[in-house]
Amino acid sequence: MRRQGADDFQGGDGRNPARGVDGGGDADEVLKQDAGYVTAMSHFYRGEMGRILVWRSRLDATTNWAITVTSTVFTVAFSIRGISHLIFFFNIAVVWILLWIEARRYRFYDAFRARVRLLEAYFFAPMVIQSNRFLKGDWQRLMCEDLFLPRFKISRVEAVGLRLKRNYIYLFLLILSAWVTKIFLHAPMEIASFSDFYAATAAGHGIAPWFVVAVVVGAFCGVIGTTIYFSHRAPDELSDFGPEYHSLWKF
Repeated sequence: MRRQGADDFQGGDGRNPARGVDGGGDADEVLKQDAGYVTAMSHFYRGEMGRILVWRSRLDATTNWAITVTSTVFTVAFSIRGISHLIFFFNIAVVWILLWIEARRYRFYDAFRARVRLLEAYFFAPMVIQSNRFLKGDWQRLMCEDLFLPRFKISRVEAVGLRLKRNYIYLFLLILSAWVTKIFLHAPMEIASFSDFYAATAAGHGIAPWFVVAVVVGAFCGVIGTTIYFSHRAPDELSDFGPEYHSLWKF
């Protein structure tokens, strides 16, 4: 992709809204003069910020649902001895469904967050630093293309991995710990070895222990593997630059 300067983004009359009427001069000087353009972009930024806040709240809603369902299952499983440990399989299934729903919502959140970050990095940052050297690039064309034809910036699988990495991996590990604890506490026999634990995983009704263990191992290997993969591949929304950078923000 060819990197373009601010002069490449001109309208049909040869004018560049970020550089003024004659297309010359520094961007910081012209942006101060072209109040209409700056005002329009500021309102555009506020609108996009409002969008991502709405989608952010929707992400929190599905996470809260997953926590509520998990808490309810834990309460029922540990308060009633006769409840089978297979209730945690139901818990896993519901959390996976909520994760899939949240991944879809996260794709919308990420799409609008990308616009906000584009404006912050290439429009507001040059105004704050009063320099046009950050205005280079094709950010204006990218923004216009996304306004004409909005697109997701990540795939659904990537969204699932990111939500696992940030929230749901802890829920799944908690469910796994509760499943093991339920077997130890409410097993029909005393568990003194791994073979005893394996035998206790039999859920009755003709379900073999190997099937129960295979489902648990397969599910959690997939969860942990996906989380590790996207932990190395996908960056965080915010970066940690170390204590020296943090000290600059102490006033």
